[in-house]
Amino acid sequence: MRLRCLIVCLFASFYLTPAYAYLGPGLGTGALAVILGIIASVFLALFAIFWYPIKKLFKKDKGADAEAVLPATQEALPEEQSDSKTDSRGSDS
Repeated sequence: MRLRCLIVCLFASFYLTPAYAYLGPGLGTGALAVILGIIASVFLALFAIFWYPIKKLFKKDKGADAEAVLPATQEALPEEQSDSKTDSRGSDS
């Protein structure tokens, strides 16, 4: 069965008829744009898949440094807010 189908397809490919169509330069440019678009979308998809794990990896390194500084700034923050409240009410003067 497969051999019969292969033989029929082989003979059908040798029987060519004229297309009577004009294939201009716009067709080549469009085909090139489609091929480049497909290649670009594959690369962008791969970049998107691998970008977030890499981004998280770099943020973990910076996160340790930020946690060391963060408690000191949180302790100083409420004192600054309380000073600004007394200054805005005018009860200090």
